[in-house]
Order: sequence, then structure tokens, then C-alpha cells
Amino acid sequence: MTLERISGEAAWAEQWCQRLRAAASETRVLLLLAGTDTAAVPGISAAGATPESRRFTAAADAELLWQGPAARRPHALPPLPAGVSPALIAWAVLEGLALEPLVLNLGAPVAPAIPHLQLNPTPARCLSGGQAMDPERVQALWGWGERWGRGLARSGQPVLLSECVPGGTTTALAVLEALGIPSMGLVSGSVRQPDHQLKARLVQRGLAAAQLAADASPQAVLAAVGDPMQVVAAALLKQAALAGTPLLLAGGSQMAAVLALALAACTPPERQQLCQQAAVVTTAWVAHEVASDFPGLMLQLAQRFAVQPLAFATGLRFTESRRPELLDYERGYVKEGVGAGGLAALWQLSGRSLQALQDACEQACDQLQHPA
Repeated sequence: MTLERISGEAAWAEQWCQRLRAAASETRVLLLLAGTDTAAVPGISAAGATPESRRFTAAADAELLWQGPAARRPHALPPLPAGVSPALIAWAVLEGLALEPLVLNLGAPVAPAIPHLQLNPTPARCLSGGQAMDPERVQALWGWGERWGRGLARSGQPVLLSECVPGGTTTALAVLEALGIPSMGLVSGSVRQPDHQLKARLVQRGLAAAQLAADASPQAVLAAVGDPMQVVAAALLKQAALAGTPLLLAGGSQMAAVLALALAACTPPERQQLCQQAAVVTTAWVAHEVASDFPGLMLQLAQRFAVQPLAFATGLRFTESRRPELLDYERGYVKEGVGAGGLAALWQLSGRSLQALQDACEQACDQLQHPA
């Protein structure tokens, strides 16, 4: 069962898929939680219906991923305008493949009440001020990501990176623009119709305040307009990929920004190597969204760094689902998050059917509505 290739050379894509297919059941799954005060801007995110509810999104999603939909969890899932948390899709895959995620809290406003690693857990400031994080914090997080990447590479297992950062598509847009990748209007988001004008205003204000040099380092860009997830993920990606580890970047615009940061930190020869090891993998709802342009975003990234980055979309759709919350995905709600697209792709690569995954998601919705 093949994935839809969005970008990248066909030979590289097939080789990457073969490596993941051979080790799907051994893949290391990391969920990086973080926060940014950008999420409090009204209208910027639908990962929680209100700014206050979005403070609990990362904790609630991580608890769902760890404990499952049938459990009575410490933090209730924040109400959404429509649909259901993508953590439910991610949980169905992990349960079916018998994989256990490692959860890292890098700055979620509320810590999850499950086993996790906690590292400097403070949300980033709103990117509009141009001082999202202190440079010293960025350097410390980058060094930690490098060490973690080297450690993961020693295991020889593929790595799947996922995230939960409400407001993170806007910090992704800011980072991409700061790195010289024209991205206005291309970046998706949890809102059914992303407010590209609102995102653009915030990003332009933040970049104007930051006054970054044209050749600013990835760390300087992150300190100005980024979030903690991006720091650790980019550093980890660079180190693990250059050591020969295959990586699945489970997400859309946010993981495109992580890839861009890692590429910016590499030499040109290293960029070619990295693009053979890592792939951005998202949902069909992001890849084919009319209101954004994920393929166009990957093309801009390719042109900026003179590479052919790998990107795929999973074939998971809910057009025939019996659950209204899942049908909402087909109406443009939620779309992606908590590694849903990348984990669904891992399910495909393992040889399991997408109908079986839809059935598992429907059963998870039943359990979520009627917990034990």
C-alpha cells in the first residue's frame, strides 16, 4: 500500500518507504508538546474553542494518546468548533501497531498528568513582539535536541516526530518567512478557513520588531519568532538524519518549518543527505486543502535550499464514516495534529488497510463518548 508522494525524487521516496515499511513496528514515536502565547490571539487557532481552553490542549491530547479514549483522563479534551482531536487517530494507530510514545513537555501551558520528560517547560512569548524566546534558552534547547538526536541514531530504529503546539502553524509561518521561504497564504491551520491576513499581520509585526539580518542563524530566527518544539525537533532531526537514521516528520506546515530550520543549519552537501533520510508526512486534508497549499509550500522550500525534500500524504479519508466527528474532517475541520497523518502513513506502510484504521477510529469515538 503506497503513500501519495507530494515532493521529492521517486527513487529516494521508494527507498525511504521501504526502510519504514521494514521497521514500522520498531519505530520510535516522540510527541513534543509546547506552547506559544500566540495561541491566545482570538481567531488564530481552533485547537480549542477559546484562548483559555487552548491552554489545556497539549496536556489533554497527550493524556488521550497515552491512556486511550475509554479512560477517565485528568484533563478533558477542550471543546472544538467541530470534529474530534486528531490524538484519537494517533491513538488508534499506536494501539494497533503496539507502539508506545515518548512524551516530551517543552513548554505546554499545562503539564500532562502522564509519564513524560519535562524540559524548560515555559511557553514562548507571542511572536508578534519579535522576542519569542531568550537566546540562551534557544541555545540550551538546541543542544539538548542535538544530544537526543545522536542518542536516537545509535539505536538504529526509525524515528517518528509528532507535535502538539496550539498556535504553531503561525510560528511556522513566521519561521519560514524569516528563513527566506515565501509562505504567505500557503500554510494551513486548525481553523476551517485559515485567516491568512491575521497570520500575516502577526508575522509581519514580529519580523519588523525582530530586525533579523538576512543571513540570521536558525537559532536567531527561533529566538525571534519560533516556539520550543521547533528548536528541539530541528536540532534532533539534523543530528539523527546525518547519522543515517530515517525520520518521519508527522505533520504539515509545522514539520515543514522544522525541516527548513534543519536545512538552514546544514551545509549544502549535508542538505542532500538530510533530504534522503527525512520526510514530511501529513494528512490528505492538509495536502489537498483549497484554502492553503502544502505542495506549493514544499516547492518553495525546495527552491530556497536547492534540494528535493520528501513529502507524502496518507490515504486516510472519512468520507464513508458513521461518526459525525470524523465526517467533520471531510468538511475542513481539524485536519491534522498530534502526528495523525504520519502515524496513519505508518499504518499504511505496515501493510494494514485504511478501512481497518477507519473502523478503529470509529470505535475510539464510541469509547470517547461513553468512557468506562
